[in-house]
Amino acid sequence: MAIGSIMFFGILAVVALYAIVLYNGLVTLKHGVAKAWANIDVLLKQRHDELPKLVEVCKQYKQFEQNTLQRVIEARSQVQAARETQDIGALGAAEGALRLGLGQIFAVAEAYPELKANDNFMQLQQRIASLENGIADRRELYNDAVNINNVRVEQFPDALIARAFNFESKPLLEFSTVEKADVDMKQLFS
Repeated sequence: MAIGSIMFFGILAVVALYAIVLYNGLVTLKHGVAKAWANIDVLLKQRHDELPKLVEVCKQYKQFEQNTLQRVIEARSQVQAARETQDIGALGAAEGALRLGLGQIFAVAEAYPELKANDNFMQLQQRIASLENGIADRRELYNDAVNINNVRVEQFPDALIARAFNFESKPLLEFSTVEKADVDMKQLFS
């Protein structure tokens, strides 16, 4: 009887330790996703702060296309709202619109040699391009963290712990096909 009890408690201890290891792994993944999102959020905030400067420099050139500037301002507001609510789906759509608007600003700027020669415009263009590259890198890291989290939350035996402690799948940051399409440069200049 004593050996049976020892074996029972030994197996119970191993199962409990295994459950603890699984739980801690899921916690680590959950916080990895949160950290990846925070890294994107920092860059989105920096870009959010830079865009009004770019728009203001462009506004100095009275004939610069106001429709293009308005689209960027609206998309910037949509990104900010999605960022604040952490609405990944809305962020994807708003990001696509903002990237398209920025592409249009930079393309239309080609028609304004004095704007292209403006040091502030060139610095802002380089800064925003750098932030865009950083956001793309962070978006990839975020999606990797989300993918690992989602796989673990669904895999057995992790799924048992995940369900018991309300660990959830997280949404990937995705863009629609339209938002991923190349900018039609011919249309921008017509």
